[in-house]
Amino acid sequence: MWTRHAPALFGLLAGVLGAAQAADAQDFRIEEVTAARNANAADIKPATIAFSDHTSPGGTDSETALTRFDEWAEKHANEKKFLALFPSYTEPTVVKASLGDTAPVTEKLYMYVAQARFMLDKAPGAIDLSHYVTLAFLEKIDPAIKHKLIAAADVTSFQDEPGTGNDNADRKWCTGRAASICIQSTYKLEGKIPMGITLVNKLRDSSKKVADHIDFQSELSALAPADLDQAGLQQLTGLDTPISGALEQDTFYINEIMKFGKFFAVFQANPADANKTVATAFMALAIKASVLDEKRNFEKVPVLRNLVPAQVLMGQSSFNSGESISAGLPKYARNEIKTIAGILAK
Repeated sequence: MWTRHAPALFGLLAGVLGAAQAADAQDFRIEEVTAARNANAADIKPATIAFSDHTSPGGTDSETALTRFDEWAEKHANEKKFLALFPSYTEPTVVKASLGDTAPVTEKLYMYVAQARFMLDKAPGAIDLSHYVTLAFLEKIDPAIKHKLIAAADVTSFQDEPGTGNDNADRKWCTGRAASICIQSTYKLEGKIPMGITLVNKLRDSSKKVADHIDFQSELSALAPADLDQAGLQQLTGLDTPISGALEQDTFYINEIMKFGKFFAVFQANPADANKTVATAFMALAIKASVLDEKRNFEKVPVLRNLVPAQVLMGQSSFNSGESISAGLPKYARNEIKTIAGILAK
């Protein structure tokens, strides 16, 4: 979610909600559940989103409430297959400078994964997902994030540290998909966070400064049934009905804080009503472990104790504000999915 161009996040990483969102999104409400993708479609109430994330106790790191990437990949292999930047993604080897020397190290990551399920009062065949592969769609999701279209030739070379490991192993980003656009996005951090970053930069000995904005690049695509692994996705969603399509946003370059992001929504026929569609949506964001390791440095400075990265990321700091990324990942994810559900239901 911060040094050169960069999960639009789903954004990744990486897409999310701003104060001026479409009114339709307000019609949906969040209902917290243990595991949204296991929610019985027949039990989902109108205009209700069953939502869950990995921030509850158990199975997560007690300090950060984020799951280690390697643990996630081992315990949730099918989830990792579809929600990592690409199926074969692994924690990359990067070169870091230390005391004048450079050495290759594994860049450790932590995952924030959210899942949601909601009902659309339309038959699967009546939903044209390619209609949403536009800048206008992204701008409605979160007006605080500014976007512009870019071509495949404008995609980063992945030669620097933020990009290392994110070059798609299966195809070149922004190529090979019929219904797809490539986006350069910028998000200016809100509230007191920029003030805190200014102080951090003044106190740091390092020449590398923290940016007060997030730059990221992403690809937004609509996928047809023929493009999808039906059996694998049915395992992912827990529903055995045919999959009519998917909406995917891969955030493959982020300047700081995050390594990648993905938003992935799968659309299937309602088992009990062919005139309705079940949407199962996921948001996966990979956070750099090095960012979370900053805790000790921040705690040494009284004015920065509430700017500890893990607390800010999880929305547990007095520096959190607004409805977008600056609000913290849990609120960010809930707001994005609420807004998308409202737009799709319109």
